[in-house]
Amino acid sequence: MKKIMLCCNAGMSTSLLVQKMQNDAKTRGLDVEIEARPLNEAMDKIGEADVVLLGPQIGYTKGDFEKATDKPVEVIPMIDYGRMNATGINDFACKLMEE
Repeated sequence: MKKIMLCCNAGMSTSLLVQKMQNDAKTRGLDVEIEARPLNEAMDKIGEADVVLLGPQIGYTKGDFEKATDKPVEVIPMIDYGRMNATGINDFACKLMEE
């Protein structure tokens, strides 16, 4: 099972998105675990993730995350984040884990 970590300032704005992504993953039979972490906890847990997705509002931290892990780190596309496009973001994360 692959683990997707979403990260935002406080973990609140991504919690609803995580629920939608979990429902989408279950419906589609994706073998992933998805969690949201606030910025101040994410670095401590980064080793547990197979991919780290950052909320657009903290995209400026991407370089710091990339230095802390050899796993993929990307900013969630603003349009998908704003529309809570769980399917699109799951696809984005799965593609990153394949590379």
